[in-house]
Amino acid sequence: MSKRDYYDILEINKDADQQEIKRAFRKLAKKYHPDLNPDDEGSEVKFKEVNEAYEVLSDEEKRRKYDQFGHAAFDQNQGFGGGGGGNYQGFDDIFGDIFGDFFGGGSGRRRSGPKKGQDLKIRLNISFEEAAFGTKKEIKINRMESCSKCGGSGAEPGTSKKTCSTCHGSGSVRTVQNTPFGKFQNVSTCPQCNGTGEIIEEPCSSCGGTGKEKKSRKVTINIPAGVDNGSIIPLRGEGNHGEKGAPSGDLYVYLSVKPHKIFERDGYDIWLEKKISYPTAALGNIIKVETLDGTVKYKIPAGTQTGTVFRLKSKGIQKLRGSGRGDQYVKVVVDIPRDLNKKQTETIKNLAEDFGEKIEPQKKRIIDKVKDAFN
Repeated sequence: MSKRDYYDILEINKDADQQEIKRAFRKLAKKYHPDLNPDDEGSEVKFKEVNEAYEVLSDEEKRRKYDQFGHAAFDQNQGFGGGGGGNYQGFDDIFGDIFGDFFGGGSGRRRSGPKKGQDLKIRLNISFEEAAFGTKKEIKINRMESCSKCGGSGAEPGTSKKTCSTCHGSGSVRTVQNTPFGKFQNVSTCPQCNGTGEIIEEPCSSCGGTGKEKKSRKVTINIPAGVDNGSIIPLRGEGNHGEKGAPSGDLYVYLSVKPHKIFERDGYDIWLEKKISYPTAALGNIIKVETLDGTVKYKIPAGTQTGTVFRLKSKGIQKLRGSGRGDQYVKVVVDIPRDLNKKQTETIKNLAEDFGEKIEPQKKRIIDKVKDAFN
């Protein structure tokens, strides 16, 4: 079954700002929260759906990806990678506010635990042709990975951690608040162990107890045909490693397309300005035109005026999310010769007379007289 549009789920317009997104989420989260609908399985499903939509639309980068690629941005099978959906991030950030307003206290279902790894961003330069036809690139990134010495535990090998005496290993502390609806529990991250539930007595000498170390990795990126300057390709799980088995972050590749020497891009179409001679414009001729696929022959009809645009069908850019290619448009400019010899000048004068036009002789400049003397 196809997934619902995130904007429809939150009941907002596509141009909604972050304040509108947050207000819509607070309203629907209250409505469908499982604590308030204990016997309604449908509410829990809708609650997760609302949370997933908020997680994407409240993050500017994820929202841009969603607006550009739709749900495919977070589907590895579509080649875009991504990191959306259903892990309750974002919800935890304002959960206390929602139920603080409703109950006068916090939520008993707020969760603490290992954090997902941080996302990374890089910029990659590609050529005009690589953007048009797609390519594969290998890049080098630096990211934080689990320490090879301690395996990510943060403790010196041969030593062990001890259970936090404050939270007794749960990673969170609970307080009980009386409300008009009864007792309500508030859960917060343990300040002693920062939510890990464990205390490191002897930190690892290699990572200093962080459980992480910086490493360089080579990553292969498949760039689909049709991308443009400013396109973003997310690679799921290629960011910094998470804590204690939590998912790694994502790597976002921002594409910068180099301009072409002769072509200009307009969406999936390309434009080319082509100079033709006066005889070709007047009498017609077959000329050679450059395209992304190589040079082709094109018949210029007689009487072609400067500025005329011709279309070469399906000679443009491969469409990113559809079949086929854009078109190539060729704007011809009649190239008027500047330096005519005596024979060419007389020929054009005679042609002008045939058209009933008299050409008045122009006074020669000193430089022209010098040239004539040498000639």
